[in-house]
Amino acid sequence: MMKVSFGIGLYVLLLLPPVASWMESIMIVHMLVQLPSLIAAGYVIGKVIIKLFPRFFVKWNGNGVPGILIAVFITTYWMLPRAMDEALTFWYIEGFKFMSLPLAGVFIADSWRKLTGIGRGFLFLNYLSMFGLMAWLYIDSPIQICNNYLEAEQKALGWGFAFITMCMVLYIVQYVFVDHSNET
Repeated sequence: MMKVSFGIGLYVLLLLPPVASWMESIMIVHMLVQLPSLIAAGYVIGKVIIKLFPRFFVKWNGNGVPGILIAVFITTYWMLPRAMDEALTFWYIEGFKFMSLPLAGVFIADSWRKLTGIGRGFLFLNYLSMFGLMAWLYIDSPIQICNNYLEAEQKALGWGFAFITMCMVLYIVQYVFVDHSNET
């Protein structure tokens, strides 16, 4: 029960206008802190939702693929520079952000454990390439991509994506050299 209250508390904190305004005022915080925090809140709350409606999730998302596809579409949409701009410009797009990203977290909570190792690896490599592409796009773009953020902020975000990409590559390298014979 404590985890659910943490998830709800995090979600409410992120909804507070001063917190949301501050997070959205800095591009790297908007993309790499606020958006993942909304997903994390949905993930924590999703653990309880799955326990409350197990038949629905077993019937609708039996192997985890439908739920993870929805989560991938949602997270991919929010990586687009235009989506970030529109969330700052239009209240209904910002409302969609605060609804869709926690929903993605719920689907990740249900789907991740149901996926096979190959499915998880595919997703990991998919996000690795997406983060690398976003790093390149934001760092190397000769023009301002987002209307609401300065070019220096977009380059900082690009370096943030590059750091995450590098961490993911290092994870893969260490995974190769660790003994996994005891895992089931």
